Amino acid sequence: MAVRLPRGFRAGATRAGIKPSGKPDLALLVSGLPASWAYVATQNRAAAPSIHRGRALYARGGTLRAVVVNAGNANCATGERGFLDDRRMAEVAALRLGVPVEEVLTASTGVIGVPLPVEKVETGLPQIELTPYADAFAEAILTTDLVPKVAEAEVEGARIVGIAKGSGMIHPNMATMLAFVVTDAALPQEALREAWRGIVDRTFNQVTVDGDTSTNDLALVMANGAFGAVPLEALFPALGAVAQELARKIARDGEGATKLMTVRVVGAATEEEARRAARTIAGSALWKSALYGNDPNWGRILAALGNSGARFDPLRVRIWVQGIPLYAGGVLPFDREAASQAMRSEEVEILVDLQEGRGEGVAWGCDLTEGYVRINSLYTT
Repeated sequence: MAVRLPRGFRAGATRAGIKPSGKPDLALLVSGLPASWAYVATQNRAAAPSIHRGRALYARGGTLRAVVVNAGNANCATGERGFLDDRRMAEVAALRLGVPVEEVLTASTGVIGVPLPVEKVETGLPQIELTPYADAFAEAILTTDLVPKVAEAEVEGARIVGIAKGSGMIHPNMATMLAFVVTDAALPQEALREAWRGIVDRTFNQVTVDGDTSTNDLALVMANGAFGAVPLEALFPALGAVAQELARKIARDGEGATKLMTVRVVGAATEEEARRAARTIAGSALWKSALYGNDPNWGRILAALGNSGARFDPLRVRIWVQGIPLYAGGVLPFDREAASQAMRSEEVEILVDLQEGRGEGVAWGCDLTEGYVRINSLYTT
């Protein structure tokens, strides 16, 4: 079923010929009203021109009217030409929409080190038909993803819709993901920017697939106020819920993955230590491989925990997989076959209690399979 965007937003996409597959690869997301916005981007030092430009716009302040996205080409590590091509993509979108170029954000995703065929952007962008639905945009931004990722929520009449892509090169701070969340609620820009950083830290920055952080990722939220004001104490949790649903969908669609992993850590000395411990477990290649083989090898969880930097006493730690207690300061008797059978599920939950304090955190990941190696061994050939 088509997902309708919040009031005042439109989106669309076209086949510009950037992806070798011939699938839709150029997309626009537009607000009819100037929108307040918040933005978090990759911390990779090899960041793409779109990220450099986005940071400059963010520091400048002001409102946002649109984001133009191309998929199939990261436009990264392409020298000075890459910066000129990124600027040109924004200019073409601004001319199409009749808005200042400073109110158009750019995003690119795909292969690194290949010049962007900007002439295809110039030809394709005017062909995009804008509609009040998210679906075409969500489809066009995909790369190795198997499925589009959309989430929505409603808060006292105001609507929130989130759209994301991401499947591989996924790791905190951030991932090869693009996330766009829009709402018709009225939100002061300063309050939105202050809240968005924390929301991203607890959602998108708690996702890991393979331990690699991308050069192009970003998470954007736009609020155009077309509906009006709603209480912030209700709106921010709803934004967080949409971001969390998108984060889970990214982890579930990890390259080659067969299952979603949710890691919950409780009883940590601080929330930050809990989140760090959960991320480390979710990112352990050894544990991810055991997860794929349905092997309840709790020793790999404990070893990853020990590498996380979180404070704990191994004699006090408790570990459960799928609700089955496997470790409590020492080896517990458990039915290994029953535990293995319980892991044969599309979602596996790991719970760890450090018994050090009240800090809690959650992270999402997936299993590590032959499919991941196959996809990434043939990515450009």
